[in-house]
Amino acid sequence: MSTRSFVTPWVAGLVVAGCLWTGGRAIAQTPPAQPAPAQPAQAPPAAAQAPPPAEVYTYNPDGRRDPFVSLGARGTDMRSDSRPEGLGGLLINDITVRGVFKSPERITAMLQSPDNRTYIVHINDRLFDGFIKAITVDTVVFSQDVNDPLSLVKQREVRKPIRPLQEGK
Repeated sequence: MSTRSFVTPWVAGLVVAGCLWTGGRAIAQTPPAQPAPAQPAQAPPAAAQAPPPAEVYTYNPDGRRDPFVSLGARGTDMRSDSRPEGLGGLLINDITVRGVFKSPERITAMLQSPDNRTYIVHINDRLFDGFIKAITVDTVVFSQDVNDPLSLVKQREVRKPIRPLQEGK
């Protein structure tokens, strides 16, 4: 074997490997481009300096809950210290219907609060969380305001029948 035939393929392989390793770029380096001379900065036009007008955002629930209302404080957490005195401070769930009176002019009901106070009420009298919608011979119908951010219904009807006094109370 001659040395010349052995060296030629070996040298050719090194050249090909070198070209692949450099990504096919030429081995000779070109000098880096010189940066352009610095020019004085020009002031931007006046219109570009003013910020764009801020958009006013309003929340439109369209039947969805308000994302800024706490889910932990739902409709049952009404504070008792913020309620007014008398009938206007009573919750519908706390009262008991004790009687109904019928006169030729109108019908009247007698309600009892948890502290055993008695109130004489008529249709459209306001309570803390609703009002009296109707009074029948044996039932008082309330319209209760629903204070639940997850509920789509804002008012519900509550019927309370007459409850006689129980012995021993």
